[in-house]
Amino acid sequence: MRWGGSEPPRRRTVVVTGASGGVGRATALAFAARGDRVALLARGREGLAAAADDVQRAGGEALVVTVDMADAKAVDDAAQQVADMFGHIDVWVNNAFAGVFAPFTEITADEFRRVTEVTYLGCVFGTRAALHHMLPRDRGTIVQVGSALAYRGIPLQSAYCGAKHAIQGFNESLRCELLHSGSGVRPTMVQLPAVNTPQFDWVLSRMPGRARPVAPVFQPEVAARAIVHAAAHGRRREYWVGGSTAATLIANAVAPGALDRYLARTGFDSQQDEGEHDETANLWNPADGPHGRDFGAHGRFDDEAVEDSPQDWVSRNRGRFGKALTLGAGLLVAGKAVGELSRRARG
Repeated sequence: MRWGGSEPPRRRTVVVTGASGGVGRATALAFAARGDRVALLARGREGLAAAADDVQRAGGEALVVTVDMADAKAVDDAAQQVADMFGHIDVWVNNAFAGVFAPFTEITADEFRRVTEVTYLGCVFGTRAALHHMLPRDRGTIVQVGSALAYRGIPLQSAYCGAKHAIQGFNESLRCELLHSGSGVRPTMVQLPAVNTPQFDWVLSRMPGRARPVAPVFQPEVAARAIVHAAAHGRRREYWVGGSTAATLIANAVAPGALDRYLARTGFDSQQDEGEHDETANLWNPADGPHGRDFGAHGRFDDEAVEDSPQDWVSRNRGRFGKALTLGAGLLVAGKAVGELSRRARG
C-alpha cells in the first residue's frame, strides 16, 4: 500500500454499524485499507464473517460483533467489547438502518416502530455508547451516515425518511452541546445520494415492482470515501455526496412545493423496476443471517452506478476553492432543477 505522505496514517480503532453489507461493508474496507482496526457490528453472521475476511485481506484487523442496534444494552456491551479488545475507540460510524417500501397507510405500526428503532434509535444508542468511551479521552469522531432524505421526504419511504430527519435534528443538538462544553469529540454527518446496495433486494416491499433507488445511482465506494474523509475531518458539521444530493437539498430549500408535486408524479415509478420483488426481507431477521447468504457491498445496479462524484471531491476540498464556489455550483444545479420541477409540476 502506498500512502499519500512519507508515513502511513495513524492506525485507528473504528466501529462501523451495519457493516455486513452495502455502504457499511464498503466503509469497513476503506478503513481497513488504511490499516485500521475495524469492529464490524451487524445482525447477519454470514455477512459479518465475509466482511471480516475482506477487512483482513485489505490490510486491517477485524473484530466481529453480532448485535441488533435497536437493543440499547446490547449496543453498550458491543462498545465495551471493542474497547476491551483494542483499548479505545477513535471513530464510530452509525450506518445501520432498516426500511419498508410502501405507502404509509400500508405499513403496520409494528413495522414503522421497527424501522424507527433500528435507524433512528440505533443511531442514538450507538452515539451514546461511543460517547461513553470518547468523552473521558476528550477525543474521537462520530460519523452519522445520513441521506438527502434527511432533509427531503419522498413517497414510499415514510418510516426511513422520518428516521433520517430525526437523526439530523439529534446530531445538530448534540453538536451544539459538545461545542458548548468545549469537548474534543466531534460529531459530523454525511448526506448520501442513492447508492447501489443490496438493500433494494432485501427491503420489505409491498409495491408491485422491484424496489430500486432513484437515479442517479452511485457505487458504495463513493459513500465510503466520503465517510472515511469525514472521520478524519470531524470539525465540518456536514458533507454532501453527489450532485444529486446538493441539488435536492438546495431545491427543497428554495421550492419545496414544486418538489412535492414533482415527487407525487414521479416518485412511485422512479422507485420500481419491472419484475416481482424478492420475498427475502431483513426487517425482523437478517437476510445474511445463519439461513441466508452474504450479499456483499454492491446491489444489482452496477451497470448504471457511478463510480466517482466530482461534487463530493469539491465538498471535501472546499477550502481550496472557498465556500462561494461550492455554493455557487450548488445553486446553479439547483436553479436548473427547480425550473425543470416547476415545468413538470405544471405539465
